[in-house]
Amino acid sequence: MAESWDPSTRATVQKIPLLTVKAGPRDKDAWQARLKEEIQALIKYIEINKRGDLDWFTIKPTNKEGTHWQGKCWYIHELVKYEFNFQFDIPATYPTTAPEIELPELDGKTAKMYRGGKICLTIHFKPLWAKNSPHFGVAHALCLGLAPWLAAEVPYLVESGVVKANN
Repeated sequence: MAESWDPSTRATVQKIPLLTVKAGPRDKDAWQARLKEEIQALIKYIEINKRGDLDWFTIKPTNKEGTHWQGKCWYIHELVKYEFNFQFDIPATYPTTAPEIELPELDGKTAKMYRGGKICLTIHFKPLWAKNSPHFGVAHALCLGLAPWLAAEVPYLVESGVVKANN
């Protein structure tokens, strides 16, 4: 899989810190340590993006347990910005199981999406996550899951008239 990454993706992924704490939401104390690592990795990923003028999302946990996350992501296609809300829950079996990223406003608008607006990541991303668990985290899910999905789907959705520019 890594062989098929473009050089920019490879360079970015190599700069995102790998996580060391193998804990999910059920592991009370260890989960707090994992959550700190997650936030540190996200900060690093955001810094990388800002440095390269490739800022494309905002994100934050929306509950004190750090198990529900929300944000905005955007994709620029033909010099037009398309912005979407996204969200996900950290699964109880995390980090063995990757989060399922949802873009609710696109629910039912593409075949590469499951009910509820969950983006399809089974063929490419889930095996990569399984191979790299527990070292991958939220930042990796965004970089290797959501970003390529947006790059593949937004142009198609725009050209088919399903998605309109944000005004």
